[in-house]
Amino acid sequence: MAQEQEPKKKPNRVLPIVLGIILIGGIIFGIKEYIYYGKHIDTDDAQVDGDVSPVVARVGGYVDSIFFEENGHVVKGQVLVKLDDRDYKVRLEQALSAQKGASAGVGVGQSQIIAISANSSSARAEVESAAAKMEKANKDYARYANLVKDGSVTQQQFDQVKSDRDVAEATYRAAQDQYKAALEQVGTSRNQLKVTDVGVTQRQADVDYAKLQLTYTTILAPASGVTSKKNIQIGQLVQAGQTLFSIVNDNSLYITANFKETQLTNLKNGQKVDIEVDAYPDLKLKGEVYNFSPATGAKFSLLPPDNATGNFVKVVQRVPVKIRINADKETMAKLRPGMSVNVSVIYKD
Repeated sequence: MAQEQEPKKKPNRVLPIVLGIILIGGIIFGIKEYIYYGKHIDTDDAQVDGDVSPVVARVGGYVDSIFFEENGHVVKGQVLVKLDDRDYKVRLEQALSAQKGASAGVGVGQSQIIAISANSSSARAEVESAAAKMEKANKDYARYANLVKDGSVTQQQFDQVKSDRDVAEATYRAAQDQYKAALEQVGTSRNQLKVTDVGVTQRQADVDYAKLQLTYTTILAPASGVTSKKNIQIGQLVQAGQTLFSIVNDNSLYITANFKETQLTNLKNGQKVDIEVDAYPDLKLKGEVYNFSPATGAKFSLLPPDNATGNFVKVVQRVPVKIRINADKETMAKLRPGMSVNVSVIYKD
């Protein structure tokens, strides 16, 4: 018997179809990626940033009251912490007392100047009176000098007139010296008054400083925002310059995207940006490029790299780019500084 021929196997057409679909899908994906990256610049090295204001004690003292809760919202100018201010009130009272004493000294100095000025006026009148007497005595002396020659008056009378003239001249010189001394005393008193006025100004400055120090015992919110990193308790002694807590400012959030230096060619201010937040995958935000850092991130590090070495390895550097977020207050309230985001800059329409 002849052997029966085995039926021919049908070629497997599924595999080529699958491979064809995969190839076509790959081509379509590649084309889409090419078109996408021809218009977009992406990076996942980005995060939400914001202005964080540290609240610092400007004077030392014990914490008397705390009027906020950590992670709570506060308004600019709101009283947040009150320090024990009794020491500063005492210092203010001391400064006020010293100011009053200095002001009283000014009053005494002014009274002395008035009295001395009156004495100088009296001394001037004495000079004028002495001058008049001296003039009369000189005239009498001249007249008696002529009379004594012809014997109209005795030598004794002439000697008396001469003596009167000498006394008048001496009295006039003494009056002049007293007047000069009075004028010098007035000048000295006025100089002393100027010194006293300077002391009053200094005491006023001490009062103003004491008042300022007293106001620092009431710590106000420097900005509106959410408090964080609270590290004080009632009764705690704080020092001047100590950071008490921080405030994340409202409406200060932005994106810091660290683009590779090779990606900066087509980046410009004002370009539109698509933003995806890792914490909220369904939240699609819009933004725009705001400005560029003046140096790479490595240059601002604690130990910037020094490429002037024998073992140089070229590494692509990254430049921080600030991106402004365009969103409403409700959406912005969901964001927190430090959250990771993906950004895509549209540099071609």
